[in-house]
Amino acid sequence: MRVAAIDVGTNTALLTIADLDGTAAVAVEERAEIVRLGEGLDRTHRLAAPAIARTLGVLHGFAERIEALACDRVIAVATEAVRKAINGGDFTSGADAILGRFATELQVIDGEREARLCWRAVAMSFPALEGPRTVVDIGGGSTELIVGTSEVEAVVSLPIGSVRLTERLLGSDPPSADERARLWAAVDEALAGAPAPRGTLVGLAGTVTTLSAMAQSLVTYDGARVHGSRLSRATVDELVERLGTTPLADKLRTPGLDPKRADVIYAGAVILARVMARAGAAECLVSDRGIRWGLLYEAAA
Repeated sequence: MRVAAIDVGTNTALLTIADLDGTAAVAVEERAEIVRLGEGLDRTHRLAAPAIARTLGVLHGFAERIEALACDRVIAVATEAVRKAINGGDFTSGADAILGRFATELQVIDGEREARLCWRAVAMSFPALEGPRTVVDIGGGSTELIVGTSEVEAVVSLPIGSVRLTERLLGSDPPSADERARLWAAVDEALAGAPAPRGTLVGLAGTVTTLSAMAQSLVTYDGARVHGSRLSRATVDELVERLGTTPLADKLRTPGLDPKRADVIYAGAVILARVMARAGAAECLVSDRGIRWGLLYEAAA
C-alpha cells in the first residue's frame, strides 16, 4: 500500500510518500517547505491571510505529487498554529477542499497526539535503541517532551517554539544581551513544569535536524547523514553562542542552514540546549523522522 502523510506545522509543511509492507515503511518521496503558517500568530491569535494562501499553495503542490505517484491513502494533520488560531477553520476549510479529491480531511491534532506520533516514529526508526529515553520535538509553535522506556510514561506539550519565541522576545539583529537572557529565562520557566528527562535524548523536527546539518557543514541537506547523527552538548552550546551573536545577513550564508529558517533558528537552538542541560545529556541522537513517519508506522501496524 502506498500512503502519503502530510504534517502542517507552525513553520513547515512536510510530505512523505511511502510504500508500506507489513510494519515497514520505505520512502518514495519526501518534501519539506517552510511556509511560516504561524507568522504573527503569537501577537494576533489569528492565521494571516498571506500565510494561509502560501501554505495552501504548497498543499496544492503536494496533492499533485500524491496524484502523480498514485497513493492509495492520504493522511494529513495540522498542529500548534491551526489548533491555537481563532480562525483556524479558515485554513482547514481550504485544506479540505484540496484533500477532498483523496476522500480525506485535515485532522487538527492536540499536543499529546502529536507527541505520541513522535514517540512511535522514534521507536520504529531506532529499533536497536534500548532503555529509557526522552524524545524532544521542537516545532515552530510548541515543543513536545515524551519520557518513557518501552512505552510512554509522561508527555507534555509546551507553548514554546522557534517562531513563537522569536516573535515574542527577539527584536534586535543580532539579539541583544537582554533579549537573549529573556529567551533563556522563558525556556527554563516552561521546562520547569515538564517531566524530568532521563535516558537517551532523541531530538527531531527542523531545529534539531538543521543544527545537525550545520554541525556537518552540509551544503545540501542529506537526510541519510542527518538521521542517526549525534549532536554533542559542546557542539550545541557552540552553535547557540554563534547564532545568538551573528547578524541575519551572515546566518543566510551558513552551510546547513536553510535561509528561510535563519531568523528563528537561534530560539530553537536555545530550547534544545536548555533541554540537554536539564537532562544532563552529553549528546542528542538526531532523527529526521517525525510526525509524518509516526502516521505512516501507525498505518502500517
